[in-house]
Amino acid sequence: MLLGGLLGGGEPAQAAGELKEGAVPAAYRAWVLKAGSMCKEITAPVIAAQIQQESGWDPDAQSYQYVKDPETGRTIKVPLAQGISQFIPGTWKTWGRDDDKNGRISPFDPGDAIMAQGRFDCDLARQMKGYVEDGAASGDLLDLTLAGYNAGPYAVKKHGGIPPYTETRNYVKSIKALMAKYTEDLEEGGGGTIPAGQKLAAPLKGKPVISSPYGVKRPSSAYGYHTGIDFAVATGTPVYAADAGTVTFSGWNSAYGNRVVIKHKNRGGESVETTYNHLSSRSVDKGATVSVGQRVGNSGNTGNSTGPHLHFELSVGGQFTNPAPWIGL
Repeated sequence: MLLGGLLGGGEPAQAAGELKEGAVPAAYRAWVLKAGSMCKEITAPVIAAQIQQESGWDPDAQSYQYVKDPETGRTIKVPLAQGISQFIPGTWKTWGRDDDKNGRISPFDPGDAIMAQGRFDCDLARQMKGYVEDGAASGDLLDLTLAGYNAGPYAVKKHGGIPPYTETRNYVKSIKALMAKYTEDLEEGGGGTIPAGQKLAAPLKGKPVISSPYGVKRPSSAYGYHTGIDFAVATGTPVYAADAGTVTFSGWNSAYGNRVVIKHKNRGGESVETTYNHLSSRSVDKGATVSVGQRVGNSGNTGNSTGPHLHFELSVGGQFTNPAPWIGL
């Protein structure tokens, strides 16, 4: 299903750090950043990936469908999807606004279209979140949102998750893959360093909010306490190796969802491991050698999780250890 000049004021701080410099055409970068900061579920790389998939950044893109005129019986050509974000006319009536302030509301105005895309995507994300909370659907929130974008939200609800349609499943995979092109990241091979005064590098860029610190009492936990640090970040946020090492596990765990475990060099004669949990996707396989700052996956909401975040754990000598002082917190 299709989605049915420069912006002043600078780039929103929330999105500027995650959209890769130079990946988006300069004329559209500010709009993509603004549209990607409307809600935490829909980031600038999501917006950019959808635009590439829909129109290849062509603001004049247009597709048609051929229908029979009920009065004349002749086949006529009717506009189907229009503009850089490929809105169908009916959907455009709901979400289109004069965001570029040029006196008209048009899907062929990139500013209008990209901002409408952000509003539409965020509304879908809210619907999908409601489905998950009500138990009507399960799965990663971004995956469900993209599925709702392609097949319609009610198809997601009907099937309790991503519908079993080949087109929809391929669409979700395609957008998730394209997001990497537009996400600011260190080179896949790493190249980062551990900051002075720290034992490990942080697994995320910037200063993400800690939603749950290490050690908080967790009656539902087998350990009786929180075994790591939860960082509240949107699904799809790049996650990086905290130190060089070897990947000893990369796969699915019913509690942790998509999980990566890295064994690092011993410290003081004791083993050191870090784990990266609830990922939406994994970038490394078991047995891989990684360096500091190498991307190991993207954050998500998989496994036993109540919302998008990264659960980061540190084990020293086989025992859970508070990661905070090791990463400079």
